[in-house]
Amino acid sequence: MLKHNRGPLVENGIVVGNTTDKYESANPITRFLTDNFCRAVGELTARIAPEDIFEVGCGEGHVTKVLLERTEAKIHAVDISETILDIARGNVNSPRVVFACKNIYAIDSVTEHAGLVVCCEVLEHLDDPQCGLKILADAAKPYAILSVPREPLWRVLNMVRGAYWKDLGNTPGHLQHWSRGGFIRFVSQEFEVMEARSVLPWTILLARSMSA
Repeated sequence: MLKHNRGPLVENGIVVGNTTDKYESANPITRFLTDNFCRAVGELTARIAPEDIFEVGCGEGHVTKVLLERTEAKIHAVDISETILDIARGNVNSPRVVFACKNIYAIDSVTEHAGLVVCCEVLEHLDDPQCGLKILADAAKPYAILSVPREPLWRVLNMVRGAYWKDLGNTPGHLQHWSRGGFIRFVSQEFEVMEARSVLPWTILLARSMSA
């Protein structure tokens, strides 16, 4: 498995990962929160019971493992960074999962789509989230699970734990900030929101594409 220094991993000026990884933290509170997040994503995924999944922004493969465990679906998982994908391939080994390097803006919904699109903790990193949302809606045939950090709670919790003080608690690479209601309104431009879960400190939505 590829190793790299602790802290944000930056490629071409873009934060593509962070090895102070919440999913692998030894802190019991952090583990409790991330376990709740994974459980919620797993429950929503199992509710849809998709035959195929397109995961956009798979990162190190932690959510991919949840999707693999909770479904029998074939999973196409993409991320912007080959470095991060190397880690994901080390974390997830299944014939049902195919990894590929791709920028969300380069997704072609004609050939890249699925019964369930999963995009967790990606939209807050985009300089053009409106474009990203439209691409996800076109790729969702018809369902999507979308999540972002819940603001301003996310930044407050960062500061409470002593992180990113000079940036007022903003995690490196976070360009967009949504409250629960704000994210629902944003997603509702392209999707019908079927269920919204407030899983501290995230907002997770199950939605149906209006483009499907």
